[in-house]
Amino acid sequence: MKMENTFSNKTPRELGYRMPAEWCKHEAIWLAWPQDPETFTSGVEKVEEIYVQIVKLIHKDEYVNLFVKDEGMKKKTTDLFEKRKIDLKRIRFFQFDYADVWFRDYGPIFVRNRNQELAMVCWIFNSWGEKYEELLKDAQIPHVINHEMRLNCFEPGIVLEGGSIDVNGKGTLLTTEQCLLNKNRNPQLGKEKIEKFLRDYLGVNHIIWLRNGIAGDDTDGHIDDIARFVNPTTIVCAYEEDKDDENSDALRKNYEILLKSTDQDGKKLNIVKLPMPGNVGSNKKRLPASYANFYIGNNTVLVPTFEHENDKLALSILQKLFPKRKVIGVNCVDLICGFGAIHCISQQQPKSRL
Repeated sequence: MKMENTFSNKTPRELGYRMPAEWCKHEAIWLAWPQDPETFTSGVEKVEEIYVQIVKLIHKDEYVNLFVKDEGMKKKTTDLFEKRKIDLKRIRFFQFDYADVWFRDYGPIFVRNRNQELAMVCWIFNSWGEKYEELLKDAQIPHVINHEMRLNCFEPGIVLEGGSIDVNGKGTLLTTEQCLLNKNRNPQLGKEKIEKFLRDYLGVNHIIWLRNGIAGDDTDGHIDDIARFVNPTTIVCAYEEDKDDENSDALRKNYEILLKSTDQDGKKLNIVKLPMPGNVGSNKKRLPASYANFYIGNNTVLVPTFEHENDKLALSILQKLFPKRKVIGVNCVDLICGFGAIHCISQQQPKSRL
C-alpha cells in the first residue's frame, strides 16, 4: 500500500511540527479490537470486557477510532457498546485485517505545527526486532490511516515504536538505550544518528537516555513501563523497593539518572517514585506489569491495576499529579497476559485546527 501526501525532502522540524505532550487536548484515541487467543491466553472475552470499560470511560471526552477486522467484528462490538450504553456516534470504525492490538507501537505518531495543523510520522514497525513474524503486517496500519485521513505524512525510514519514547511537549524526550540502541532495530545507526532522527521528526532538542526496562518486557525496554512525563517538569519513575526483586537494580539506576537530569532549559526535573505491582505472572513467565503504562485522556487518566496492594498507592500518587483529571484504575490482569497494558494498546490523536 502506497503512502499518500508524503514529504520526501522536508522534516517535521523544518516545517515547524513537533509531537505534543500526551496531556494536550485530544481529538481521539486509536484502538484495535482484541481477537487473538494466542495473545491473550486468559481469554479474549475477558480482554474484550476491559476494552468495553476503557471505551466507556473515555468516549465522552474524545472520539474512539476503532479498528475491526471485518463486518462481523464490527457488529459484535456495536452490540457490546449498545448494551453498555456507549454512544455509537462517538465511535469511528476502521476496517482492516490487522494481526494484533499494540497500536502504540505500530500506529503513526501525530505531530502538530504552530497553526494547530496535524501531520503523521510513520516509522517502520518490525515487531520489536522481528520477534513475531506473524505480526509484521501491522506495519501497514499507518498506510490505512493515511489513506482515510489524508494528512501530510513523514517517513523517517527507520524502526521506532511509540512505546519507546515519551515527550514533555517543550523539547525533552525520554527513551532507553536497551530499546533504541538495540541491534535488532537499526543496527546501521549509532546514538548520534538516532538522536538526529528524534530531533528532526519529533521536534525535540533534548534527550534523556535511561538504560534498561523491566523484566518480562518483550519490547526490549519500552519507556512507557518505566518513566513518564506527567507535566513539563515532572516525571514519574517506576521504582521497586524490594531489593530482592529482579527489577530493583535496573529501576534504581534509571531513577538515579533522572535525579541528575534536566529539562530542555537546563532546569532540574521533579522525579516522583511510582511503586511496582510485584511479580505479576509466575516465576517461569513474569509479565511486564507496571503502573506507568497509563493513558492520559482529556479528563481522565486510565491506570492499569493488577490486584496488588500497591494499586491504591499508585492511583493516589497519580491523582495528586493530575489534579484536574480523574484518575481511574482499570483491572489489567487479563490484558497484561499479552505483555502490554493500557498505554500499549492506545495512541492519542491531538486536537487540530481542521
